[in-house]
Formats: sequence, C-alpha cells, structure tokens
Amino acid sequence: MDLSNLSFIYGESFDVDAIGTIIYRQEAHKFDGSLLHDFDFIVLAIHEEQNAELIVEHTLVGDLPCQILNVRADSLQRWLIAGEKGDMVRYFMEGEIVKDQDGKLAMLRKEYNEFGQPLRDRKMLYEFSRFLSIYVEAKRYMQAGYVIDAYQCVLDSLKHWARIELIEREVLPDKAVWEQVKELNTAIFKLYEELTQSTETIRQRVELVLLACEFSVMSKMAECSALLLQILRSRPKPWSIEELIHHPELIMIRNELPIVMRKLVNRSLVKESVVWSEAAGYGSQSIRYSAE
Repeated sequence: MDLSNLSFIYGESFDVDAIGTIIYRQEAHKFDGSLLHDFDFIVLAIHEEQNAELIVEHTLVGDLPCQILNVRADSLQRWLIAGEKGDMVRYFMEGEIVKDQDGKLAMLRKEYNEFGQPLRDRKMLYEFSRFLSIYVEAKRYMQAGYVIDAYQCVLDSLKHWARIELIEREVLPDKAVWEQVKELNTAIFKLYEELTQSTETIRQRVELVLLACEFSVMSKMAECSALLLQILRSRPKPWSIEELIHHPELIMIRNELPIVMRKLVNRSLVKESVVWSEAAGYGSQSIRYSAE
C-alpha cells in the first residue's frame, strides 16, 4: 500500500473529531538492527479536545502496520516552542497534511518555518524561564555542598542560554544546539568549553559559570521577558499571579512564573502593589503586578 492510499483512508473521513491529520513515512531501514523495528508510516491526528496529551494506537491497514498518534493541539504547540518531542515535531513538519480543518495546521507550520517575532518572543521567554529556574537550583546545590548536582544544573542552564543566543540571531534552535552555537563562536560556547574541559576543579568551574550567568541574566532580562512585560501592560488593572499563571500565553511557564516575577520585581522591571481583598469573609492583602 502506498502513501496515496493511506492519504485517502486517513483523510476527511478519518476521526471526525480531529482538526487535522498528517501522515509521515519513515525512511526505509533507517534504524536497521535487532533492537528496533520501526513503523513504516506514522499517522499524526491532532485534537483540540482530548483528555490525554498523547494516545497511541497500533493498527493494520491492509497488511501494513501503522502507528496512530492522537495528540492534543496545545501539547503540540508546547513541543514546538519548547523544542521537546523531536520525533513529534518532525512528523508534524515533514509529513503530508491529509486533513486540515480551517487551515490551522498549515498556518502553524508556516509560523514555525518563518520563525517570526511572535514565535521568537514565546521561545525566548520559555528558554529564559527554564534557564533562570535551573540556575537558581544550581546555586542552591552549591550552597548545600552538592557540587556534582550543581554541575549538572549549570550544564543544563547553559543549554537554555545557548538557545537564547540562537533565537537572538533569528536562528531556530534544534536538538544539536551546541553544534549550532559552535559555528557562531559565541561567548556561551566558550563558557561551555570552560565548564566541560577546564583543568580546574569542578567547584571552581561551576562558580565561574554561575558568575557569568548572573551577569548575563541581568543584562538581557528585559529582552527575554518582552512577552510577559507586554501582557502586564495590556490592561490598566494590575495582575495577580493566579491570573498570569492561567493566561493562555504563559501556561507553558506556569511552574517557573513565580520565580521569574520575583526576579523582574527585584530588577525594577515589574512594579509590585498591594491590594486589599476579601475572600471567604476574611480580609487579606493581595500582591498585584504591573509594568510601565
């Protein structure tokens, strides 16, 4: 059975609840070996409403084994922004679109390929929030004397900072981020080499990179947080942290958002105000956030 027959089978009549369907053909014998026998065809069905972010089905179409991946649309968008689930992203970007309700999949592909400012702002904020969270964790490990754990955190945080450098240059980060950064010969790659290849002790290497990261964070915080600052300015009324956590543009960083907000307040990029509120009959003071 060829791809055209599969396209017919998994086209408009397949899974009416899906907003779109993509068929991806694996390269023949790409993973030859006794430990792995992959499916020749992957069917990616995207849903706007689905309880689980991923539901996997294995089925036969004629004598052809197929893997059907039912994916929630918001999960797919998160993977595109975060650079996660590389296989899923590849299926989405390279497969044949055989169903596309309202052209949503084609539009999302176009946005990702063009890597315009809105997508760059979302990716920049995501990478910065992950960098900041892991960086703070590394400092806590160092204070507790867990140098090896701090080393691993610093290595992870540098990778997020490397992605930020690529995004600043309008380069879409891929999985081989260090190969991308190496070609640019940037300061972050020199830090990576210092951390991984220096003859100094692990503690000395970690302390050096943490100090460099601290400076980098402070110098580019406003640029990296542009999307968040834009949301804070989008209305005259200050925002509660709960409102921000559930904002559709910020859901991806909801776990890191509290620490990002505190850092922005400390650097006077975000204004903090106290509002009196009453909940369940008890008066309390609630913190709100705004930006000029």
